[in-house]
Amino acid sequence: MNFRLDELKFDANGLLPAIVQNAKTLEVLTLAYVNEESLRRTIATSETWFWSRSRNELWHKGETSGHTQAVVDINLDCDQDAIVMLVNPNGPACHTGAVSCFHNSLGEGDDTKPRLRTENIGSLLDQLYGLIVSRKEQRPEGSYTTYLFDEGLDKILKKVGEESAETIVAAKNDNKKLFVGEVSDLLYHLLVLLVEQGVELDDIRAELARRRVPKH
Repeated sequence: MNFRLDELKFDANGLLPAIVQNAKTLEVLTLAYVNEESLRRTIATSETWFWSRSRNELWHKGETSGHTQAVVDINLDCDQDAIVMLVNPNGPACHTGAVSCFHNSLGEGDDTKPRLRTENIGSLLDQLYGLIVSRKEQRPEGSYTTYLFDEGLDKILKKVGEESAETIVAAKNDNKKLFVGEVSDLLYHLLVLLVEQGVELDDIRAELARRRVPKH
């Protein structure tokens, strides 16, 4: 953030649109509105605060759900009438449990189930991880992920073992489509295990980054 608050051009209601993006994947998480006070609180606490136009009051993202957003940077657009907040989200951004509020595609009908968009692999894994977190918290009936969490760690570990073996067999069979499917199943169950163990994808990123550094 390299601008001053007095440079902002708030609208007639004293508001600015704020686009919230995941700082790592740049996925758009939500569009909200800020006034001067909510922006001051955002800067002071390093967590997102907005102005609710429907409730006509300030609101701290994650105050009730725990899904706060740690602010990494705030950028002002060229017309000085909109901002982008780069954040590290602590859980889903959407009240539906979806990682992003923008999870409905035009022409996809009335299916209200959270969808995963086919973007880069990192963004997709982040979305899937967030969805699994919401499944653990909300435990919707009929969900396979709910079933795994209800059964507990031993069941999850058993599935990881089974999927690992099936991935090995698929690799030996020289069938790319089958192999890709088994790898995808294994990744999903590994993500479930990570959530069960309280390990975040950032922990894995940090370890992989550490290993990437050349050893002298």
